[in-house]
Amino acid sequence: MDNLIISQENNHVFTVTLNRKHKKNALNQSMYIDLCAALKYASENSTIHCVLIQGDENCFCAGNDLDDFLQCSQDDELVALDFVQALTIFDKPLIAAVAGPAIGIGTTLLLHCDMVIAANNSKFKLPFTQLGLSPEAGSSLLLPLRIGHNKAFELLVLGKQFTAEQALDYGLINQICIPEDLLKIASDIANTIAKLPHDSVMTSRKLMKQHAQLTMQQVIDNEAKEFKRLVKTQQCKNILAQFF
Repeated sequence: MDNLIISQENNHVFTVTLNRKHKKNALNQSMYIDLCAALKYASENSTIHCVLIQGDENCFCAGNDLDDFLQCSQDDELVALDFVQALTIFDKPLIAAVAGPAIGIGTTLLLHCDMVIAANNSKFKLPFTQLGLSPEAGSSLLLPLRIGHNKAFELLVLGKQFTAEQALDYGLINQICIPEDLLKIASDIANTIAKLPHDSVMTSRKLMKQHAQLTMQQVIDNEAKEFKRLVKTQQCKNILAQFF
C-alpha cells in the first residue's frame, strides 16, 4: 500500500492515512483497491472497534486522480464504485479528519462517516456536473436529507465550493479546529469511541443507519448506472481531456 499508511494500535483504533502528497492525495485505481481491502479487514477483525481516515494537517483528498481516471474510465467496472459499495456496507464507527482540499469523493465519503473533524483550512467541493458527471457515493440521497434539496442542488449541480464553517452549519462536520490540532483531536475521539462498550456502540450505529440501508443500495445502483453512462459520453471525455 504505497500511497496509504495503515496502523493499528492496542487501543482498537485502525487508522488509514492517505499518503500521496505530491498529488494532494488524489485517489487512483490502486488506492481505491487498497481502501476497499482496508475496510474489509477492519470490518472482519474483531479487535478493531473504530476506523479513522485522514490525510495530514494540510490536505485530505483532492478527489479522483483525473489522469488515472481518464485511463480507467472506459472500463465497465470502475474500482471507485467498488469503494463506494465498501463505504455503504461498512459496519463499524468511521471517523474522518479533514484539512485542505476535500474534493468530489473527498467530500462524499464524509457523508458515510459517523463523525468528521475539519481544520479551518478545509475547502469542500462537489464538481461532478462541471466534469460532465453525476453525483456518487449516495450523495444524491444523503446530501438533500442533510441540507434540503435547494442547498444540495447548489452544491451538487453548481459545484459551489464551501468552507469548514459552512460545512458545520450544514451539519456535515462535527467540529472545527486549527490544522495543528486536527490529527490529535480526531485520534482522541476515535480512542474514546473505541473504549466504549463495543456491542452497545455497534447496536446504536446499526439502529441509526438501518432504516436507510435498502433505499441507499438502490440509490447507489442508480448513481453507478448513470455515472458509468456519463463517463463514456463525448462531452465528459472532452472535459477530462482538457485538464491535460
